[in-house]
Amino acid sequence: MSRAHQLKIGVSGIRGVVGEFLTPSLAASFAQAFGTYVGPGRVVLGRDTRSTGEMLEHAVACGLLAAGCEVVKVGILPTPTIQVYVAATGARGGLAVTASHNPPEYNALKLFNGEGLFFNHYERSELLELYHQSQFQHATNSEIRFVREDYASAPQRHFELVLKHVDAEAIRRRRFKVALDGVNGAGSLMSVRFLRDVLGCELHAISVDPTKPFPREAEPRPEVLGDLAALVRDNGCAIGFAQDPDGDRLAVADETGRVLDNDDVLAMAVDCVLGRSPGPVVVNLTTSSVIDDVAARHKCPVYRAPVGEANVVDRMQAVKAVIGGEGSNGGIIFPGVQYCRDSYTGMAFLLDRLAATGMTTSQLHAQLPRYYRSMGKKPFAHGHLGVIMQGLQQKFPEALADRTDGLKLLFPDSWIHVRASNTEPILRYAVEAKSEARLNDLVDKVNRLL
Repeated sequence: MSRAHQLKIGVSGIRGVVGEFLTPSLAASFAQAFGTYVGPGRVVLGRDTRSTGEMLEHAVACGLLAAGCEVVKVGILPTPTIQVYVAATGARGGLAVTASHNPPEYNALKLFNGEGLFFNHYERSELLELYHQSQFQHATNSEIRFVREDYASAPQRHFELVLKHVDAEAIRRRRFKVALDGVNGAGSLMSVRFLRDVLGCELHAISVDPTKPFPREAEPRPEVLGDLAALVRDNGCAIGFAQDPDGDRLAVADETGRVLDNDDVLAMAVDCVLGRSPGPVVVNLTTSSVIDDVAARHKCPVYRAPVGEANVVDRMQAVKAVIGGEGSNGGIIFPGVQYCRDSYTGMAFLLDRLAATGMTTSQLHAQLPRYYRSMGKKPFAHGHLGVIMQGLQQKFPEALADRTDGLKLLFPDSWIHVRASNTEPILRYAVEAKSEARLNDLVDKVNRLL
């Protein structure tokens, strides 16, 4: 098997452990294939703060130049900001060198088309065919373009789009005390600027130095956000925010320091948007049923898509959704800003809601219906996935089965979703129920079976 085939290729792009599978030569080749696919013209290139980022950024730039593209380097920026910039500047496409929520030894190439959207299934298939057949454009001497830099304008473009959809003056008047854990990631400096300088918050921030390594696990899950919780409590903050290394995922702590479930964070954002602009909602299959309850209050339909930002965005565009996302990973997607997971839109919406209602974060959260959820992951041997899924379905013959993405088993009061990860060689499972007893029973059965 070739080394390229051992990379993880999914809806988010191409990723692997740097040095073992993802090498500079592979990055250059993929970039040259990308440049061949999008054609000559401007291609935007940004990255997160991983130690391997600069090395791979150089390799990607070389591949793009070899294909005859002009490279616009935007530096260390959140993924959603890069996507906004691609769409706003009429570029042929863009690449972000980031492995998002994966551990620091990973890195990846996230691929965007001219609209600043993740490549869809057809675009990925065509690109990979170009790559595997080595059908690259080889620019002649006269066709070689150049690299230019624009490190300043992208954040401002992003901020302006977000501010169109909130009452920024009302937020500034409240002078909220806000805590931030930036994980020393791509959003570190930009998030400080957004919360402190743009929205006028009294900011208490940790891990906002992009020159330092990640101080915690990259994925902002409640169990790794103890420092954020303490920061909220120690400074009397109204709310706390945590991001992942590329700034697309958002976790939230209330004023007591309790880190909220990511599904509930998405539900609060959905409630905010539907209260002003009712319309369809799209979420992935692993997202909580709390979204259905919130949408029902506003008499709005909910549609489900396979896990993965590209899949959710495809469905959102098809049904003209007003908001969507992936609750399980803290991803809020609001088309009014950009069809992408965007922590900045999420932060602004929640602060706007606090300002408009005069409620606390915990009071806003208490308005949501109560569900009990559990998520986990297990390694699995390739070739055994079908046997695992068949065993699960046989274990619960009374359940309604949905095979849109892995296997989702639906019961009147609960559900189970098991699927192979898009980004790691693991099996992910999620269980939700209306009672804690029912949740524990299902989790125990799933664990025994897996």
